[in-house]
Amino acid sequence: MPRAGCGPTAPTPTPTPTGFASEEEAFAAAEATYRAYVDALNQVDLSDPSTFDEVYRWTTGDANAAIRTSLSSMAAESWTVSGESTVTVVELSPTDDDNNQDKVSLAVCVDVSGVNVIDADGISQVESDRRDEEPLTVSLKYSASAPYGALIESFNGREGEPGCS
Repeated sequence: MPRAGCGPTAPTPTPTPTGFASEEEAFAAAEATYRAYVDALNQVDLSDPSTFDEVYRWTTGDANAAIRTSLSSMAAESWTVSGESTVTVVELSPTDDDNNQDKVSLAVCVDVSGVNVIDADGISQVESDRRDEEPLTVSLKYSASAPYGALIESFNGREGEPGCS
């Protein structure tokens, strides 16, 4: 006779080769990946291209190509970056294809108020009307080889929820 309170336990969900086991797992992987990416960007020294590798590690596809171009260009022009970005909001955002379990989209806000980009002549390259918080949609895809199970595919500016100040 089975004991009270004991019964078969539900199996632990495991990811399939094509995606995340659950929406919660997808969000957790995406958030951890994005936060690690921002941390890596905060450590970049444009005079030392070896510091770019940690940034590239969190990206794939268009996002990887864009950040490689951006960092290489700024380094070639002897620009410097000071200050740090801080992630202030991370929310799950609807994707274009809700049936695609290997993709996840985040709506994020990043506080960039303390970041300055200076060119070789000592002139700030930050737009005078830049907002203190940058709203982005970050698209990620499942990757079994990635540290948290996801890689950033693309970034898109956005307006709307979550509200950034």
